[in-house]
Amino acid sequence: MIAERSRNRLERKLKDALGEVICRALEEPTVVEIMMNPDGRLYVERLGETVVPLGRMDRIAVEIVIGSVAHAIGREVDEQSPIVSGELPIGGHRFEGLLPPVVAAPSFSIRKKAVRLIPLEDYVAAGVMTARQASVLTHAVKARRNIVVSGGTGSGKTTLANALIAEIARHAPADRLVVLEDTAELRIVSENAIALRSTDDVDLARLLKSTMRLRPDRIIVGEVRDGAALSLLKAWNTGHPGGIATVHANSARAALRRLEQLTAEVSQQSMHAVIGDAVDLVVQIERVPTGRRVAELLNVVGHDGTAYQFTSDDGEKRHAA
Repeated sequence: MIAERSRNRLERKLKDALGEVICRALEEPTVVEIMMNPDGRLYVERLGETVVPLGRMDRIAVEIVIGSVAHAIGREVDEQSPIVSGELPIGGHRFEGLLPPVVAAPSFSIRKKAVRLIPLEDYVAAGVMTARQASVLTHAVKARRNIVVSGGTGSGKTTLANALIAEIARHAPADRLVVLEDTAELRIVSENAIALRSTDDVDLARLLKSTMRLRPDRIIVGEVRDGAALSLLKAWNTGHPGGIATVHANSARAALRRLEQLTAEVSQQSMHAVIGDAVDLVVQIERVPTGRRVAELLNVVGHDGTAYQFTSDDGEKRHAA
């Protein structure tokens, strides 16, 4: 990492390269993502809205941005190492930068770290979810149900997870939260909480082992993407209900299958029963032409040895393959 005395100079250089338009967008609470395409066109996405043009950016400025981020996180970026993934030094937002030859021209994407928490009532007001869905989520938090937030890339999983964490702070302020993630994106508003971050040497599975010794009431994982899913599910099943995790999946049922795939990385035994017992509610959020929407709430009852059992919002018991 760079020396502290040079950080201010780096940030000034980075702000100049980003320009006033992007810096102003980074301060907007509703901005979700800023995208710089190889053709020089900038786009911005705001909560509940479609992606719209933000202007244009000079290629040299784009190269300076990518190089500055690489310098800040101690990485080399060139034709042999053309991808930079890390945190933007300004605000800690998630940054992905690309150089030729993997793209035609330099480009990047900035996934905004939440400037403020977006409460569930704002989701309802923006038409992202219904009042009924918000009520189900609030009840799930109060009842200490384990919630999996699923969706595709850029669907808003982390932002929704932040809203659920805020609900925990509101309805269970005394609960001790242990939050695990690889990039600091989750907003922890509970007073009794500890945040752990994985590194190249300490992975999520190792952090979960430490978590059990930190006396958690609720275990929250920013994103489950490997065999550590099994450790999380077991923790949820052994006296630590009320957790939240996100996972990449295209539907609520696919989220359960994704957990099967992740647990299979570390166990040859079927984990259907473990998943069915640990996961209580799957929330599917997706991108649509008008922005984002909560597409499905799946209440998981368990696994009967053949298929997952679940109930939908209407209370009818059903099965998922």
